[in-house]
Amino acid sequence: MRVEHPAASDRVTQARQRYVARGVSTPRLVVDRAEGATIWDADGREYLDFGGGIACQNLGHRPAGVVRAIHEQADRYLHQCFMVGTYEPYVEVCRRLSELWPGSSPTKSLLVNSGAEAVENAVKIARVATGRSGVVVFDHAFHGRTNLTMAMTSKVVPYKQGFGPFAPDVYRAPGPYPYRGVSSDDALRGLELLFKQDVDPQSVACVVLEPVQGEGGFIPMPDDYVPRLKELCERHGILYVDDEVQSGTGRTGTVWGIEHYGVEPDLLVSGKSIGGGLPLAGVTGKAELVDAVPPGGLGGTFGGNPLACAAACVVLDEVGSDGFRARAEQVAALLRGRLDELAGRFPAVGEVRGLGAMLALEFVDPEPDLARAVTVEALGRGLIMLSCGIYGNVIRLLPPLAATDDELERGLDLLEEALGAATAGRDAGA
Repeated sequence: MRVEHPAASDRVTQARQRYVARGVSTPRLVVDRAEGATIWDADGREYLDFGGGIACQNLGHRPAGVVRAIHEQADRYLHQCFMVGTYEPYVEVCRRLSELWPGSSPTKSLLVNSGAEAVENAVKIARVATGRSGVVVFDHAFHGRTNLTMAMTSKVVPYKQGFGPFAPDVYRAPGPYPYRGVSSDDALRGLELLFKQDVDPQSVACVVLEPVQGEGGFIPMPDDYVPRLKELCERHGILYVDDEVQSGTGRTGTVWGIEHYGVEPDLLVSGKSIGGGLPLAGVTGKAELVDAVPPGGLGGTFGGNPLACAAACVVLDEVGSDGFRARAEQVAALLRGRLDELAGRFPAVGEVRGLGAMLALEFVDPEPDLARAVTVEALGRGLIMLSCGIYGNVIRLLPPLAATDDELERGLDLLEEALGAATAGRDAGA
């Protein structure tokens, strides 16, 4: 008598349901291995990855130089705690971050574990450096899931619902969103109104802004907005914190998204792809600001872990190279061309937008159903995609920038099929 055994994916999924917290959302995909732009599940099915672990794989899965650096570091030591024993990989990451700084000011850096932790530390630095406490953030922002960063994040479900009360002295201003009718002028008027009715600008330590709002819908800031916001900050003595956790590390073609705007921030927050797949994030800023915090005021047990730092040295060398930028521009042109074509053929698509290779489709209907249907259809065809946006009606594309043209074209073909299947009957009935 033959005994039927559950598929490996089913076995892992059943164990996940038994032992893992329900609040951690997971798809039905169970990963077994990955390479480049490809993932194989536990049952041997192959997928193209256009999600990148949420923008953590700009160089692709297991890039050879990163893997080699991790192995070499693992043979030396795994953990020291930088506050107990100084080690070179941490210093080298900070040196590279200084060399890649989008401006001319001397800089220093702090390394931590996650984007949310980095955002919190940027706020800490800004508060000490200015002697002020207020923090201004923007509509559609996402800055993390800790208590302070939940207060800074602008989406209630699932990130904030039931988790309050949140950290105080955080204020929200309108953010530009041209597709939904909010211009740079509208946003800046809203910020000026905030300063009149909610918070004295002289008590604001910093504004925190993503040059392309990630979880909020891949909304790139208009060309004029970032320089005008920086000028307003300077007028009031407010520090400009540039959140590059998702838009940085080469995602938009340049190392940092803010480079497209010609503005030097006061502090810059990095994360996600900087570790090449390992947890690492950082705060880099003008040296006199970072050094306003006295010794012992910054740190953490695992911040700047040696393995992650070894990986980051390779990542930063690669994304800072001319060859990487040239390839990123090619990827951006290929993706944008096909997405514009799809938008012309599917009336449900309201806008294609983004910066460089950080691109998205927003559906006309501000409801999540269609975007959810597209991601489900795509996964069934072997393409991993993610939705985002306040209303969950945006499909974002985050393929590795090391993906081949054939892989990108195949993924876009699968996206087209998924769009066709998900919109069948909708457009005809509109």
